[in-house]
Amino acid sequence: MNAPIKNPVAARPDVETAIIGTGFSGLGMAIQLLKSGRKDFAIFEKASTVGGTWRENTYPGCACDVPSHLYSFSFEPNPNWSRMFAPQEEIRGYIEHCVEKYALTPYIRFNKEITQIRYDDATQLWNILTSDGGSVSARKVISGMGPLHKPVYPTLKGIDSFEGKTFHSATWDHDFDFSGKRVAVIGTGASAIQFVPQIVPKVAALTLFQRTPPWVMPKADRDMKPWEKSIFSISPFLQKLFRGKIYVQMEIRALGFTVNPKLMSKVRDMGVEHIANTIDDEALRAQLTPDFMPGCKRLLQSNDYYPSLNQSHVDVVSSGVAEVKAHSIVTEAGEEIEVDAIIYGTGFEAADPIAKGQIIGPNGQDLAAMWADKGAEAYLGTSVSGFPNLFFMTGPNTGLGHNSIILMIEAQVGYILDALDLMDKKELATLDVREDIQRSYNDSLQDKIKKTVWATGCDSWYQREDGKNTTLWPSFTFSYMRRMNQFNPEDYVLSSPKLAHTPQAAE
Repeated sequence: MNAPIKNPVAARPDVETAIIGTGFSGLGMAIQLLKSGRKDFAIFEKASTVGGTWRENTYPGCACDVPSHLYSFSFEPNPNWSRMFAPQEEIRGYIEHCVEKYALTPYIRFNKEITQIRYDDATQLWNILTSDGGSVSARKVISGMGPLHKPVYPTLKGIDSFEGKTFHSATWDHDFDFSGKRVAVIGTGASAIQFVPQIVPKVAALTLFQRTPPWVMPKADRDMKPWEKSIFSISPFLQKLFRGKIYVQMEIRALGFTVNPKLMSKVRDMGVEHIANTIDDEALRAQLTPDFMPGCKRLLQSNDYYPSLNQSHVDVVSSGVAEVKAHSIVTEAGEEIEVDAIIYGTGFEAADPIAKGQIIGPNGQDLAAMWADKGAEAYLGTSVSGFPNLFFMTGPNTGLGHNSIILMIEAQVGYILDALDLMDKKELATLDVREDIQRSYNDSLQDKIKKTVWATGCDSWYQREDGKNTTLWPSFTFSYMRRMNQFNPEDYVLSSPKLAHTPQAAE
């Protein structure tokens, strides 16, 4: 007879936990794993350096639109931010500082682009496949890939026939000489309003193709004063108070975004005044004034975007692109404009961030296929039913229109740590959110979104083509943090390990 085994032994993975990405999400998770005493993990990074979004986007003028003291980890304050809104290279430097301070480099596997994450039903482990042909098994996977990492390119007739220079703002060509060039910029999103003012002084002519004008508000940016840096260095408590003040000021904005969109009419008045104060030509003012409620699309901030459009060699075209030829762009109005370069400021694929075949769960379930019809859904933006031990950072409906995403990231980190603690305590093999819990949560969430400013009648990258908003959190950040404060095992299906091996027969 076979000897009975009272305590099944789970298959042993190569690493207990795999983290994907070295942006704020992945590194924030890794730091807290170390603080909790967990060292059996690996961070997979597709590039040779860390930084995520702040490594990828290096276009001129790239900066954060959340004040620096709030766009940073609460446990790692930086008293030396140079400006209220930090530029890209400074944020990347902060990320690199965190890696060095918390000694994360030994845990990072650079140049390991993930091609697929596949669940093995027999072992109850995830297999992580990389572009170099490697494979690593892990019991838990934490995705810190983020929603803004897949650049979007427009579908235009003849786009491949263009013989000049083309690139996306996320893949900026720093070797390209703009001097004397006729440049077309397609798109007027968050990236474009930052890089357009930087290249206008260099080009011979710039044509900005604007499908829909964004609301652009004045940016309360300034240099941080030397005495402020000194005080924050001496007194972390005072810096914490300063951070708290910024948080409250930004959190109040949720009233207009998520509670009563009519309050955004005051923001509209500010936007109209900003246009009137900075745009000289009356016809251009009308062209740049949106016809939707501020906040319905991403609310932008800039002090130099509108002034750059005042220049005589800059032309704003709203009629759309009909065709791209070898050396020109033809508008829908029939005008042909000769250009030497095209820059795409067309943003990222945020509503459908997972590619087909990228994540394969139990029984061969493709996550992208599952999300194809109804859109990306998760429980608390973190767990997806049917995909055990898989956690998303900044997953579906965790984005913000009014405050810092770092707040959401830190809330998720704490929640995931609670889940890992439960798995350790109960010696669980898998943890999978219940389908009915996920469904109820998302039904309630979508009902709330219908009452927000994002549902007041505009198309945006927040939404899928069918209009479903799978991107944003429709409430205050403190309400999300409160929900994430404690992990509830009753929301999940918990399972013990399968047998890792068959024992030999006993004599």
